[in-house]
Amino acid sequence: MTDSPATPAQRKVTLYRNGSVYTAADPFATAMLVDGDTVAWVGSEQAATSIADSSMDIIDLHGALLAPGFVDSHVHLTETGIALDGLQLGGVRSARELLDAVAASSGTGTGGTLMGHGWDETQWDESALPSREELERASGGRPVYLSRVDVHSALVSSSLAAAAGLEGMDGSGAGGQVKRAAHTAARLAARRLPADAVRGYQQRALAEAAANGYVALAEMAAPHIGGAEDLRLAAAWNAGPDAAPEILPYWGELATSEKHARSILDGLGVPVLGLAGDLNMDGSIGSRTAALRADYNDAAGERGSLYLSPAEAAAHLVACSLLGVQAGFHVIGDAGLDAALEALDLAAAEVGEQKIRAAGHRLEHVELADASAISRLAKYSVTVSAQPGFDSAWGGDDGLYRQRLGDRAQGMNPFASFYSAGVPVCFGSDSPVTPLRPWASVRACLQHNSPAEQISARAAFLGHTRAGWRAARYRNPMAGQLVPGAPASFAVWEVEELMVQVADGRVQSWSTDPRARTPLLPALDTGAEPVCLQTVRDGRELFSNGALTG
Repeated sequence: MTDSPATPAQRKVTLYRNGSVYTAADPFATAMLVDGDTVAWVGSEQAATSIADSSMDIIDLHGALLAPGFVDSHVHLTETGIALDGLQLGGVRSARELLDAVAASSGTGTGGTLMGHGWDETQWDESALPSREELERASGGRPVYLSRVDVHSALVSSSLAAAAGLEGMDGSGAGGQVKRAAHTAARLAARRLPADAVRGYQQRALAEAAANGYVALAEMAAPHIGGAEDLRLAAAWNAGPDAAPEILPYWGELATSEKHARSILDGLGVPVLGLAGDLNMDGSIGSRTAALRADYNDAAGERGSLYLSPAEAAAHLVACSLLGVQAGFHVIGDAGLDAALEALDLAAAEVGEQKIRAAGHRLEHVELADASAISRLAKYSVTVSAQPGFDSAWGGDDGLYRQRLGDRAQGMNPFASFYSAGVPVCFGSDSPVTPLRPWASVRACLQHNSPAEQISARAAFLGHTRAGWRAARYRNPMAGQLVPGAPASFAVWEVEELMVQVADGRVQSWSTDPRARTPLLPALDTGAEPVCLQTVRDGRELFSNGALTG
């Protein structure tokens, strides 16, 4: 039984005015009318005066920007909550500092595993990592799990290693760091949490997202991350009583046939958008598990890990294509992408190119892609779900990428090349790998460390909003824009200045010329981030800092 629609007397009508509305309907709109869960009208201040009446809630924007809400196309909800509430290790600069942080935190909390996140040994004065025994002593015997910033490896204590049965497992080794299968086992052992604890972590992550203008999050669940119960708890927020960003759920489990794919989907107990996301083709560059064609620059003989063969990935693509659902893989290294592209060729040979294109498959990350690979992605209409924060954090002459890859780091995360070739692109954070800060992510596109791969702020903003809905093949094609009839999902921002910003230095980088008919976005070179004043999804307020009053 469904809820009956609200009567006109019950439905809330809100008029936002005296601001700037980012809309294709009118690039100089200053007002917007919301009727229930829908945008009813956008237009000028003069017109707003004529339609305002006492039955409406009227909100004075005081010059603020009202824009479509952000969509994060790749997050891990529970992991984000754990990272936000756990031990913060992004600032430590040595093994000694890390051990001191563990010792200081070992007596806090409610017992159980001490979890932390964010260490990056490439930023340390000495890159030597602490041993399991050192972690055990620092924690006073409390099990310890500390994820690296990329979450593709972790440091674990002796007691956690024993509880997870890591002895002899692939990726275990003699030191404190675990990778591959050993990392999966250690993470799952650390994440044996009661349902109320998982919900608490998810609620923490949802609140953080709403406070930063997100109206939807693509949850990339997988068996090796948190299990099906974690996914079910995440998807339950969509039907729960609490207002929260919409969860766009994916499940990263390999299917061997159409029948197997159907059994996976039926067994989840919750509908998902596809068998995609963090179904790992390879690992990460920081943990040296991304599959490369040639050795890592700083580790002779190491080329990372290929977790799936082209044949296995092709069977998965065939199964999902026959069902008409999205398939996808986590792909970072160039050899990993080679395997994914070979799989697409094999699948197309079996079911036809058109079925592959129609299913709307996606690849996550795709950091190392040359022109030939990009052309093949375009051929199959594969969406690339990329993370601009990766280049901001690890690109540049002195960054992690240059250390790990040498000259191959030039041109990584090729956003402009994707766009030029017609590859659909959407953007996300991979939170907790990079934070839920959408304007910083937009800026990272505009200020890409490889100038040839920079894109305009407008293209980046669309990649963080409307493209995210499209990549998920969302049921409402009007989602992600503010025009009459579209969902009332938006955020209000306090901004210092609005302008048009492009990446090409040969072109004037800002304009307020009315003839341009281009909606304006916040200036992202002022040194200050836009401040979120309110976030609304389908007419329901998710967040407010109290600055706006009706």
